[in-house]
Amino acid sequence: MSGIVLAALGLGGFALGYVFYSRYIGDRVFQLDPDFETPAHAQEDGVDFVPTNRWVLWGHHFTSVAGAAPIVGPAIGVIWGWVPAFLWVTLGTVFFAGVHDAGALWASVRNRGESIGALTESVVGKRARNLFMIVIFLLLLMVNAVFAIIIAQLFVDVRSSVIPAWFVIAVALAIGWLLYRRGVPLLWPSLIALVLLYGSMFVGAMYPVSLPEQVLGLQEPAQWVLILFAYAALASLLPVWVLLQPRDYINGIQLFVGLAIFFGAVLLANPTVVAPAFNTGLPDDVPPLIPLLFVTIACGAISGFHGLVSSGTTSKQLNSEADVRFVGYLGSVGEGALALAAILACTAGFATLTEWEAFYSTFAAGGIPAFVQGGGAIISEGLRLPVHFAETLLAVMAVLFAATTMDTGVRLQRYIVQEWGVIYDLPVLTGRGISTLVAVGTCIALAFGAGGGAGTGGLVIWPLFGTTNQLLAGLTLLILSVILMKLGRGTVYTLVPMVFLLFMTFFALLVQLADFWRQGQYFLLGLDLLILGAAIWVGLEAVATLRRTWAERKEGKVAVGAE
Repeated sequence: MSGIVLAALGLGGFALGYVFYSRYIGDRVFQLDPDFETPAHAQEDGVDFVPTNRWVLWGHHFTSVAGAAPIVGPAIGVIWGWVPAFLWVTLGTVFFAGVHDAGALWASVRNRGESIGALTESVVGKRARNLFMIVIFLLLLMVNAVFAIIIAQLFVDVRSSVIPAWFVIAVALAIGWLLYRRGVPLLWPSLIALVLLYGSMFVGAMYPVSLPEQVLGLQEPAQWVLILFAYAALASLLPVWVLLQPRDYINGIQLFVGLAIFFGAVLLANPTVVAPAFNTGLPDDVPPLIPLLFVTIACGAISGFHGLVSSGTTSKQLNSEADVRFVGYLGSVGEGALALAAILACTAGFATLTEWEAFYSTFAAGGIPAFVQGGGAIISEGLRLPVHFAETLLAVMAVLFAATTMDTGVRLQRYIVQEWGVIYDLPVLTGRGISTLVAVGTCIALAFGAGGGAGTGGLVIWPLFGTTNQLLAGLTLLILSVILMKLGRGTVYTLVPMVFLLFMTFFALLVQLADFWRQGQYFLLGLDLLILGAAIWVGLEAVATLRRTWAERKEGKVAVGAE
């Protein structure tokens, strides 16, 4: 299979989905109204609620949802063969992720910018909301703790990525000041920032940075983990226009250019996909394709975390409801393009099938190393760049994706803690300072409590990330279905993806339960049961609400098209 053909099919499918399917969903199902006053205007506070240019907001949303997971998932998932991974990424992005992400954004905008967890109360009930928010908090805990580890390890493995990864913060602060305090138009600051960022990659390649081997008993990766959480805590307290928005926007441009460079290299090099279409010689430790493919390639096709971002930070910055398609649906398309790049890098970036099989000798062999190595080879061949620089470029991409997701994740975790303070009448938790300390403190406690001095404790519960993430996506689609039914609108566009996703995810959870039991991993077994029980409870209550709403509609008690 030609790499060009695979890239063209995937990108073409994404383009058709955005141009036609997203327009239909926006016009007929969500019925987007450009005259509706969004929370960014109605509740503007200059900190979290800030009306934002849609290009800047798209940059924030895209880079927040496109963390390391859409690279890691497909880079592992291709072990079953490139065909299953490719089909799930393309079809999942168009018919699942786009509707889910845009839907969560639309629902939050229509409900004062509430998160999907808080929104559950008005749609289903308080009990479902409380259970839903537990699942959300656990997911954010996993994301923040593990992404810190991923970034820290990349800083150690690819030391040339350190300078450009931190330099982007200075650039973002300058961009935010120019845009919001000096009123400078967006074009020139964007172009200058892009040049500076790519220049910093050359500087990083010439001056690799490393920390001391040990400080107070902490190895270098653990030191980076603490530095990253200190930064994330500070960033989550700043107004979104100071750092979060401009950082994500500039990262979005840089990452979009990075994807363009990668796909341009594919066009010039036309690498051959050496991995098998369906892998019949799987290593012994590889689980069954069904259902594990659909939770392994989590964020590459659909992700519950996206709904948290859509309803957590993005909805508070949306300038016009008409921008839901551009920001929400197109943001998921950007993530799909990243997942497609990961598939190409990990199947066409190896010289031979033998080399690919040697690399993928175990289920955990893929991931970011496969993406950096395979993608670096394609860029080097296609653009005649040094392999080291090509790998630095991809490593910086991975770091920036993970870092922006971590920035947003910590802020979202702070929102959850503040919402708990309101729900349970605990004023001490409603302040930004204390809630941030609680959010970051739990992440650090997990990182170092379960991982010791290495700070790798997040990896202990990471096996549950895929299933928890997909459960959250399925439950979000269920909540959206209830909202749409109450409004008398078509629910098939959310119910069909929801049924498929929940079936595969519950199936995967049961497979994992059996594995944890056999391996004696009783902590994970208990946590898995907790998540499974909470999800079933929320699902049953939501389904009951769905049935009541359907009955009321048949009896004429719910007005069709009611707002």
